[in-house]
Amino acid sequence: MKGSMMRLRGLIRKEWLQILRDPSSIAIAFVLPAILLLLFGYGVSLDARHVALGLVTENPGAATASFTAQFQRSPYFAPRTFLTEKAARHALAQEKIAGFIWLRGDFTRALDAGKTPDIGLFLNGIDANNARIVEGYVQQSWANWIAARAAANGIPDTSPLTVQPRIWFNPAVSSRDYLVPGLIAVIMTLTGALLTALVVAREWERGTMEALMVTRVTMNEIMLSKLIPYFMLGLGGMAVTVLIAVFLFDVPLVGSIPMLLLASALFMLASLGMGLLISAVAKNQFVAGQIAIIAAFLPAFILSGFVFDISSMPAAIRVITHAVAARYFVAILQTLFLAGTVRSVLLPNLLALLAMAAFFLSAARLVARKRLD
Repeated sequence: MKGSMMRLRGLIRKEWLQILRDPSSIAIAFVLPAILLLLFGYGVSLDARHVALGLVTENPGAATASFTAQFQRSPYFAPRTFLTEKAARHALAQEKIAGFIWLRGDFTRALDAGKTPDIGLFLNGIDANNARIVEGYVQQSWANWIAARAAANGIPDTSPLTVQPRIWFNPAVSSRDYLVPGLIAVIMTLTGALLTALVVAREWERGTMEALMVTRVTMNEIMLSKLIPYFMLGLGGMAVTVLIAVFLFDVPLVGSIPMLLLASALFMLASLGMGLLISAVAKNQFVAGQIAIIAAFLPAFILSGFVFDISSMPAAIRVITHAVAARYFVAILQTLFLAGTVRSVLLPNLLALLAMAAFFLSAARLVARKRLD
């Protein structure tokens, strides 16, 4: 036992020296997550801001000016005025605008008669998600304008109901607050798998692994010596991404820090275990990197619920998502960042991460053999 511990300490010391001499591991652990988070954090957004919206007013007046002024002041729209509906259609066909509102000539007349006039809303449906968002913005603006006009003139509001929305957990309705925690999970999936997959494959290429094989060290000691240093590096990279999310992107972290640390540790064990399993199969850095991207990054990006809602996926795909560790970590991070320490959500996902970590580490140990063939 004493000899085993001494060998393990020696192997871990060797790994740390190798990490310090080879900056690629530090780059994977700290630089790569920071760069990816900055790129995705600023580049990926589900918010519709400064949408080019056309405004066509056939019979300008005080009422039409009051209505269109809402869009001039809105941060969601960048309005453009057109004299005719034909000109607006031409701009929409050329994709110069995302849509246009058409206030017909009887708009003011219908209002003065106490009726609710129809307005035309034409949208570019190529980007269906953006079209739905813009449609919702316009309908909300129309309802607000009707209510404000009725209150100002002392007349009954023609709307059948009044909506008083109260949004929990993300009151600013910012997609960045929703996406950044999920991005952390996706990025750490890739970096965690790459840390062990590439580093161990590199040792096979350089011949240092063969040198270890002829010594008295056991395969368990070799795997632990690979796991412990890169586990610490992975947690360091995780800390960097959390700090960037909180202090640069202003994402609130309302949940428990110890719970976040526990979830990160379990997820990192699962990711590193996947990397060890990849390295046991592929002893070439290029092949290991390709497998890590295909087996770790892509499923985490598509099937984790980070962008695409899992409940909207076909039943067969929803079953497959249960095999993706990032699915559980995304749910944990979004809950801890935005909702708090909701144990009914966190505990099942923590248990799932524990099972995934045990599976990948066990599979890696079963596949790894102290043999050169």
